[in-house]
Amino acid sequence: MKPFLGMLLLSAAVISNLSFARSPLEPLKTDHPRDTMRSYMEAMNDYRKGVKTGDEKLLARLNDAVRTLNLDNESPITRQERGREVAILLKETIDRVIVINYDYIPEDPATERWRLKDTEIVISKIIEGERSGEFLFSPATVARTKEFYNKVKDLPYVKGSGQGALYKAPWQDDIVPEWARQDVLGYKLWQLLALLASTFIGLFVKILSQGIWNSFEGLVSKDKESIPFKAHHAVSRPIGLIAASGFWFFTVHLLQFEGLTETVLLTVVKVTFGVSVVWGLYRLVDVVEIGLMRWAESTENELDDHLMPLIAKTVRVLTVVFGVLLVIQNLGFNVMSLLAGLGLGGLAFALAAKDTAANFFGSIMILIDQPFRIGDWIKTNSVEGTVEDIGFRSTRVRTFYNSLISVPNSALVTTNIDNLGLREYRRTVTSLGITYDTPTEKIEAFLEGIKNILFAHPNVRKDYFHVVFEGFGDSSLNIMVYFFLVVDDWSEELVVKQNVYLQIIDLAAELGVEFAYPTQTLHVETFPEKKPYVERHQDNEPAKLKDMAKKFSNRGERSQPGGKGIFTPPYKSPESQPFEGSDSDNASDAGDGDGL
Repeated sequence: MKPFLGMLLLSAAVISNLSFARSPLEPLKTDHPRDTMRSYMEAMNDYRKGVKTGDEKLLARLNDAVRTLNLDNESPITRQERGREVAILLKETIDRVIVINYDYIPEDPATERWRLKDTEIVISKIIEGERSGEFLFSPATVARTKEFYNKVKDLPYVKGSGQGALYKAPWQDDIVPEWARQDVLGYKLWQLLALLASTFIGLFVKILSQGIWNSFEGLVSKDKESIPFKAHHAVSRPIGLIAASGFWFFTVHLLQFEGLTETVLLTVVKVTFGVSVVWGLYRLVDVVEIGLMRWAESTENELDDHLMPLIAKTVRVLTVVFGVLLVIQNLGFNVMSLLAGLGLGGLAFALAAKDTAANFFGSIMILIDQPFRIGDWIKTNSVEGTVEDIGFRSTRVRTFYNSLISVPNSALVTTNIDNLGLREYRRTVTSLGITYDTPTEKIEAFLEGIKNILFAHPNVRKDYFHVVFEGFGDSSLNIMVYFFLVVDDWSEELVVKQNVYLQIIDLAAELGVEFAYPTQTLHVETFPEKKPYVERHQDNEPAKLKDMAKKFSNRGERSQPGGKGIFTPPYKSPESQPFEGSDSDNASDAGDGDGL
């Protein structure tokens, strides 16, 4: 019989242990007031054992107790810490006034509200929200827990209770003198004095930490233009503010502020910390941009020269956006829920931002395809000028009226772009009309001389140009001069053409070739003062005329490809100065619209 009873008791013990073993994922029971009180008391009793034994799992049961509290009225910033404090003080209060008998607590889910006997501790039903239908300790109970504890803290624990939660009073109660505990403006005098002192100490910590950080600059790099030195210097000021924020965060908790005051102070400290971190990262982006630009300049590919500034701008925007989100998350708000809440307006936002997205991808296509670069002179259906900047949304073009036009990138990638700045050669076409009485020998000599002028000029393309007698006009014999110039900008192009044309005028005077006027002339050969045609041109020997034309060849005595030296171009004059506040290169690449 006894062995049978022993086996029966052993089996019962095993079944009991299996029944009461908690699953790690077992939900907290808050379906009615009895469940909520039982869940709270068991969690706090386990927490008390954890405090005595140091068991981490038992200490973590305090979080389960916190989940039985309605903390909706508490600040998100201090909600978790406030919940832990309330759970401990509430256990200390209950164990000093009553031993919980669960049989007297209702287990009907239809109950709306239940109050612990002879107390104002209330468990109420949640009507709406994520935890709708659960029973939690009411917000009023949570708010007055400290008040309840102060009323009973001198009472002994009731026999048979859980003996509290091993709560220890704050150190200030033993250290702060009596005179400093006086109430001033709703606060303890020592709290106000300590807050003022901590403010100045925090500023001192900022200066001290910044100075210590700067003292290591020489160890990082002695070259002030190096990337490590610039990176170290960029975060020196934010480092000081981060250190001060850490000190202030510790101080706020140490001074035992409560309620709205604690919420405001912690909010200020956390925002200051978050902003200082974002500030430091933002300054580091500037250093990264310098490094990327130096690398881009060392490569032969020009795409990265334009792509690096765009990447830097993108990183700056992302740094600020994610920094703001992290600050909000650090304040206790659920960023993912906040972003999900914006989903209702996502469609409207997408429709409103479609042009922005089109312009952004347009800028990417411009940088990849490179129809133009910064500094190029471009011409489209709507704008002509010099490209100054390629941004996210638009490209800024400086016109030749010195105005600045912003053209959406989405429009630029769908229009024809004439990039005049990429011309290797600049075409010049002109027609010279000479009088009909010019003999053929002189026409050929004139053509030869023009050819020599073009060959002699260093800015004329030598392998492809035309000088030809092309036909008969109404009042002149027409000579076409067609050549290309190798120049950097429009100003130089104008001066080179001018010098070539002046040489042609000198050649015409040397040969006696006259330019025709678009007029009608009465031609009379019988005037006595006019020599006959044969007499006027009797010395037109080919050899002599060729010698005259040769004078205008390279190193010829009449060759002057740079002009006579009388005229100085405006942009080379010492009196020429760029207008203050303007870009001196704005008009350096204007043109008359000629293409290749």
